Amino acid sequence: MHAEPPHLPDPDAGLFSPVRAGTAVESVTTERAFLRAMLDAEAALARTQERLGVLPRGAGEAVTRLCAAAGIDVADLAHRARAAGNPVVPLLARLRAPGGDAAAYLHHGATSQDIVDTALMLTAARARDVILADLRRVLDALAIITADHVATPMPGRTLGKHAVPITFGLKAANWLLLVLDARDMLRRTHPPVQLGGAAGTLEGLGPAGLIEAYAAELGLATPATPWHTRRTPVAALGAALATTTGALGKIAADVTLMTQDEVAELEEPPAPGRGGSSAMAHKRNPVLSVLVASAAAQVPALSQILHTSLISAHERPTGAWHAEWLPLRECLRLTGGAAETAAELCAGLRVSADRMRANMKITGALDGGLGASGDLVARALEEYRASPA
Repeated sequence: MHAEPPHLPDPDAGLFSPVRAGTAVESVTTERAFLRAMLDAEAALARTQERLGVLPRGAGEAVTRLCAAAGIDVADLAHRARAAGNPVVPLLARLRAPGGDAAAYLHHGATSQDIVDTALMLTAARARDVILADLRRVLDALAIITADHVATPMPGRTLGKHAVPITFGLKAANWLLLVLDARDMLRRTHPPVQLGGAAGTLEGLGPAGLIEAYAAELGLATPATPWHTRRTPVAALGAALATTTGALGKIAADVTLMTQDEVAELEEPPAPGRGGSSAMAHKRNPVLSVLVASAAAQVPALSQILHTSLISAHERPTGAWHAEWLPLRECLRLTGGAAETAAELCAGLRVSADRMRANMKITGALDGGLGASGDLVARALEEYRASPA
């Protein structure tokens, strides 16, 4: 008989989610990164309360040192969180165990939701920065394709069949504007700090201006009031992430069809070992497009959970709040993975103008002109150039 191997925590390396495995966004959305965000939220609260006179001098530094030095096992914390339904209760128990002044100043007036929500928004803000940087790379690559192929004719396709001629520059211009719209939507989401206390009244937390000061300390947006049962910040973020993966998914869908052997108008950027088949040596699959498409298929469904959680009863939801955590994290990871992958795809996309022209000859309905394609491409590029970096 074989001995049972010891139980080890799953590292969640991305075996079931290769689109985000090894990407930049992954490093800011791990469970350890979320733990660090909770500790950052606790330390920032103490520093803010000291600055406003709620806590004595030195309290902020003491709590910051305590949080920075905390060596906490994530798997153990997760197991202990089952007893309270959230990770803040066992985290505080672990931090307060040594005693001392820092333990007394920790979490003053706050509730678990303040820390979890703020940590989620910190995680979201950090991931959002990564995603926006990659979307800029996608836009820059698409702008080059658009400009290079403003006069490259190809078959337009409606309902999968040849229609009238278009240019590849016009197709790429539509990709460009789609991603630009999604990027702008994501940029308008500003993850806010959460601070409300036991029932959202700020009771025991500090004087007026505390929320603004706490937000400034963490670099997050300032909400008008605590949003503990007003979950629009989370739902809006989910909607922006779903729109972003949808925009990238549109590119992936088109590229996949245009790389088919019998079409061969596009080719994904080659890389050693990429796109191989375990059974067919002749194949080179459009793996980058497949990965982007996988994210685009998942994020809208996960975002739906975030919208369902808007139905939040009374002053502390029974389950709706808890249901947001994992879907939000996965939306961030999948969108970030899709954006990084799409940037690589668009930057290295190979275009065969000859095949595009040859494919136009397949049907006899392509004798018309290209209409206002050139003007439309020019307008798209103008909008791109006018957009903030």
